[in-house]
Amino acid sequence: MPNLASEVSQSLSAVAQALATARDPWWVIGSAAVALHGGAPGAIADVDVIVSLHDLDHLYRRLPLTNTPEEGKILFTSDRFGRWSEPPLDVEFMANLKLRVEDEWQPIQPATRQAAQLGERRLYVPEKGELIAILHRFGREKDRRRAASLT
Repeated sequence: MPNLASEVSQSLSAVAQALATARDPWWVIGSAAVALHGGAPGAIADVDVIVSLHDLDHLYRRLPLTNTPEEGKILFTSDRFGRWSEPPLDVEFMANLKLRVEDEWQPIQPATRQAAQLGERRLYVPEKGELIAILHRFGREKDRRRAASLT
């Protein structure tokens, strides 16, 4: 297990606990997933999690989530969004995440799922090769650096 900053570790542990009874597959993506794979994510501002609509509805009943996506993230949208601000880092739950490519929205739906242990908690991330491909699809410089740290 990579050495994670305390706020990252605590936030990921909270995610694992919140999703322990999830019905459907879910994934940590972005910078936190890079860290779980042992890469160099740079600054981790939040934890991004792809979940099903069913599980996000369930989370809304159990956690104090808000539907407040960050302004200015014009590259991303989702059918449903929930921000959880109780952990040290905000957690962004997204159902049916989509990436804007030119004039169309393309789904970001991992096909692979790898377990990552964090103490007694289990998290799930896309396998390394798929995470690298997702980061390249995002196309931002910080995502390209993250992808390069995994090769």
